[in-house]
Amino acid sequence: MQVNCAGMSFLKPAVELTPDDCSQVMGMNFESCFHLSQLAYPLLKASQRGCIVNISSIASVVAFCSLPNAVYSAAKGAMNQVTRNLAAEWANDGIRVNCVAPGFIRTPLLSEFVEGNELGRAEFSRVPMGRLGEPEDIASLVAFLSMPASSYITGQVICADGGRCLS
Repeated sequence: MQVNCAGMSFLKPAVELTPDDCSQVMGMNFESCFHLSQLAYPLLKASQRGCIVNISSIASVVAFCSLPNAVYSAAKGAMNQVTRNLAAEWANDGIRVNCVAPGFIRTPLLSEFVEGNELGRAEFSRVPMGRLGEPEDIASLVAFLSMPASSYITGQVICADGGRCLS
């Protein structure tokens, strides 16, 4: 099993992003996932029951009106699409590829952003469940996607976001 969970962003308007900013965000959020999957492929194929779970973001599914995050969203959207394509390409090799797109999860960085920032509070207010997700919420979903119980699930992007993508 392989989990690709890396991310970074620059929260600045798109017109202020430099080419280097864009390269860093794409490299960390998308290219690392893709290249690590390529490297893991022979081992996963040999197991005949390999599993990759990518971690993207709900920013890949919905636009945030109050958060300038265009390149991050594009990189995570690319991760969603490579999940679908690798799932189709590698299914005959016994490798399943899925993606979890978390919403607002309680981490030190995000808690500070939501609590100390008007824009963060505005976005968080759109979460129907009215709470931050816990790291365990995402870990449990990743664990499920790696278990035999999910053996017929591949190529899916599952939003774990307290209902944020509904609004």
